[in-house]
Formats: sequence, C-alpha cells, structure tokens
Amino acid sequence: MPEEPPREPSSPGRTPPRGGFRNAYGQTWRQPLLPLLKWRITRMWRKPEGSDALPPAVEHDARLLASDEPHLTWIGHSTFALRLGGRAVVTDPVWSRRIYYMVRRQRPGAPVDALPTIDVVTVSHNHYDHLDVPSLRKIAELHDPVFLVPRRNGSILRRAGLGPVLEMDWWETYETGELAVTLVPAHHWSARTPFSVNRMLWGGFVFEGPEGVAYHSGDTAYEPRMLRDIGERFAIDWAVMPIGAYHPEWFLASHHMGPEDAARALDDLRARWLVPMHYGTFDITDEPRGEPLERIVAEFERRGDPERLRVLAIGESCRLARASG
Repeated sequence: MPEEPPREPSSPGRTPPRGGFRNAYGQTWRQPLLPLLKWRITRMWRKPEGSDALPPAVEHDARLLASDEPHLTWIGHSTFALRLGGRAVVTDPVWSRRIYYMVRRQRPGAPVDALPTIDVVTVSHNHYDHLDVPSLRKIAELHDPVFLVPRRNGSILRRAGLGPVLEMDWWETYETGELAVTLVPAHHWSARTPFSVNRMLWGGFVFEGPEGVAYHSGDTAYEPRMLRDIGERFAIDWAVMPIGAYHPEWFLASHHMGPEDAARALDDLRARWLVPMHYGTFDITDEPRGEPLERIVAEFERRGDPERLRVLAIGESCRLARASG
C-alpha cells in the first residue's frame, strides 16, 4: 500500500466540526428532508419541457484506449478514462445499469473490460452516482489499482473488500511515476443515507503529468473564490466540469453548476479548455435531457470562443496535448 502523503495542517477538511465536514467557501448543504422528499415524489409525474435528446454516442477507440498516448475518454456521467504521466486513471467509476432509483439512459462509452490496466481510481465523494461499489469491485477484479478517496470515504471501500485505499485531505498529493494527483476542494456535500449527511469529505482532483494538467471537479457548485484558488495553484489545461443536474435551483444551485456557471468557472480557473460532464446519462433532476448541452454550446458561441469548449460524445476520446504558445 502506498505511503500516505504529508498533510497540510491548514487544510479546511482537516478536522471535521461537530455535525460533519463543511465547505471552505460559503454555506454547506444540510439536506432538508421534507422539501426534498416532496420534490422527489412530485417529479415522478412531471415531464420536463424541452429537448429530450441524449448526448451522441460513438464506438470507443480501442487502439487509443490501449495506447500509452495521453488521452481522455468519456464513459458517461462523471466517469472518464484518463492516461497522463504514464499512468491510467478512471474517475468516479459507474458502469452499473441502475444507480439507486435511477436507470442508465446511455450505455457506457466502453466496457470496463476494454480498459487497459488501471493504475489509479479516484472517487470524488460518496453519492451513489459517483461511488458505485459494484463498479469498483469490477475494476478491482480486473486490475490492481490504488483507490484515492476524500477523508472517511475509505470505510465504504474497505467494507466491500477493496484496496489499497488512500484517504486524502484537500490539497494533499499522491504521486506515482510521472503523475501527481491532488485532491482539491469542491463546493458540495455528502451522504449515503439521511443519517450520514456530511460525515465524509468531498472534493475534485487535479492530475499533473509532463503532457499537461487535467482537473476533474467532481460535483460542485459555482464558487469563484474556490475556483480561483485552484487556478492559482495549477496551470490547468483541461477542466472537466459538470453542466447538468441544476433544476430546480431552489436547492441545486448550492451544490451543482449549470452550463453558464461552468463557462464562468473556466475563466476563474484560467484553464484552456472545458470538457463537459454530468449530463445525459442519468435523469437526476428536472431539466430536459438535451438542455445542458444546448445551453453550454450557445454560451460559448455567445462568448465568441467556441474553440475553448471540447464536447465529447459518450465513448469518444481526445488526445491530451498542450496548445503551443
């Protein structure tokens, strides 16, 4: 098992306050049960108005997936296969057909057994659409990865017989070969049950290799101070950020981005390109399925810099290479 990286004493997640962890910037969601239950019941009979189009899907590039060339492949939702710094990584692995009460609307972009040897698995937080134990078990059966998780999430994996597991705090870094992986803050919350709200830490991950720097935000609200702090510490090339699960805003705005938020976040991070995620795989919230993609494309057209938006089809790969200059 790898050595635990050194901790920064000033890390906001270092000592959870009574009642659980909290966001370093602004308020932390506390999940009001009755309004949330009412919303989940009423949405069963409500059909969103707007485009019902799912994101495009393509056959995965088996040659590129198996190569040593730096690349990024969208499996669906928040799951990506990434090669950087000579290591293969999978983020928030979800291959299951059903997650909790949600049925998958698009098949995974590549079968889990089509992936090369996985060196590192990152899990951003403990919500079921990001921490899926059956998918983690499948990866463990096929590979022998290190599982990197925010603090206190390791107990879920260990109970499932998975390991090695390294729990990390914000701003801690794990290094393997030429790849450095740092857990960074996210503006979100956590829970596996109504009685475990914010008992486990959440975050995003920054991946640094000789070829460039990728940021996978996990789930997060738009919080400019947090994003600027991350952007000051890392020269991010590819920012992989959510654009879906934003309606109704009365509670989702405090922990999920919308499409226009993601565009602003790209500027706050001072990153080169945005790769959208967290849409078109599961019907999590009330916006029409096709709306997030339509809005993010329209926003970058409005801004006059559509070249900074890199939309992947499910199963599509893009090569990771820094822009010249």
